[in-house]
This record gives sequence, structure tokens and C-alpha cells, in this order.
Amino acid sequence: MDVSDKVILVTGASKGIGKAIADYLMQNGAKVAVHYNSDKTSAEALVNNHNNGSKAFKADLAKEKEVIALFKAVQSQYKTIDAIVLNAGVFLEHSSKSTIEDWFSVWRKTMAINLDAVGLLTKLGIDQYRTQNGGRFVYIGSRAVFRGETEEYLAYAASKGGITSLARSVARSFGKENIKAFVVSPGFTKTQMAEQFIANYGEERILEEIALEELTTPEDLSPLVALMCSGLMDHATGATIDVNAGSHIR
Repeated sequence: MDVSDKVILVTGASKGIGKAIADYLMQNGAKVAVHYNSDKTSAEALVNNHNNGSKAFKADLAKEKEVIALFKAVQSQYKTIDAIVLNAGVFLEHSSKSTIEDWFSVWRKTMAINLDAVGLLTKLGIDQYRTQNGGRFVYIGSRAVFRGETEEYLAYAASKGGITSLARSVARSFGKENIKAFVVSPGFTKTQMAEQFIANYGEERILEEIALEELTTPEDLSPLVALMCSGLMDHATGATIDVNAGSHIR
């Protein structure tokens, strides 16, 4: 997968799916703007491991000003941005048995990071792409959009539904401006974000849901994202590709 001429921003790239994507992109020649919030050590280690002009950028995506500052910092560093992988997100539990205040607090935090920041980066990306004759968005969605989620994760499912609709609308609205948008829709993926769920319910419960013998890993998603960033999938703009180990086939 040759992406050696690309500059790609990957959000939430210090761990999990984002880190695997960023690592794969760098292995294949891309300069990656590695976004992180708290794990500076991991982000900088990833960049230093490749030493190819990639750079780490800090931002709390729950804060509007930091989202804008992140994008401007990447613009300043690279001038051109060829693709944006919108991966950062939270998977926060808020049972319907919680108080109204606690339940809605988790809802607001989830939407701020999972959807509001994505919408703002989409707007900033469109503005950038219009100055350079196009670009690509890759949105990391979720199986929950199509299958639904358990009652503890209503906000998560709703936020990913918003992302999916946003991506499709971007694809339809801006294709003539050479702007493409794709969705990768993972099922349960073995990441740090999923560790609490595994601790609570056990890995066997998850394995019972899937058609394969092992859980999906972040590395299973990386080649597909790179393909989308490369330009070789441009005529699939607007598409959602499921990567859920056969747990939900539609």
C-alpha cells in the first residue's frame, strides 16, 4: 500500500485502533499527524520509531478551541493535508438506572468527543480541501449503528450513528469538489477501550457473538483505512465497510 506522498491526520492515535492505523500508514510511507490527548509518551514513541517527518499533536477533543488549534497546528506543520482519519472516541457506560444528571453528563461528554469534534474537524477539513483540489475523510464508525447497542451505551451508539450519516452526507455533497468520505464500521475490537467490557462480561461472551475464532484487533482495520486514504477506493465514496468478524452481516 503506497501512501508515501500523503499527509494524514489520525485522531486518537496514541493507542488502540488509531495507533495501529497510524503505524501502518507510516510503515507505508505516509507522514502522519499523530493526535493524542493524554498519552504523550506513546504518541511520541510511535513517531520516533519511524522518523519520517511524522509528528505528535496534543488536543482535548472535548474542547472546541483545542480542536481548532489542533487542525491549525497540523496545517502549519504540513501545509497540505491529504486525508483525515476520524478515529478518536469514548465508550462510556451510563445505565438507564443512573440519575438524570449523571446519565446526561455522560451523554454530553460522549457527544462532545465522538460527534461534535468530528463535525468540527469535518468543516475544517472541507475548508482545507477546497484550497488544494480535494482530500479524503475516513470515519471510524461502529457496528452499533446498524445492530444497536446495549442500554448502557446509548450515547455511544447515537454518536456513531451521527458520524455515519455525516460521512454519507459529505460524500454526496462534496464529491464534485474531489472530496471523498468513507466509513469503517468495526464490531467489538480488542483495544484498551474495550478492556473494561471484557473484565465485566468475559471474552467468551464476545466470542459467542462472532463467526470467527478470534476477536478483531486494531491491526485488522489498518490496511482497509490505508486503502481508503490511498485514493484507490475513491469510487466507493459514501460506502460503509463492516469489519466485525461476521457478528452482524447486512
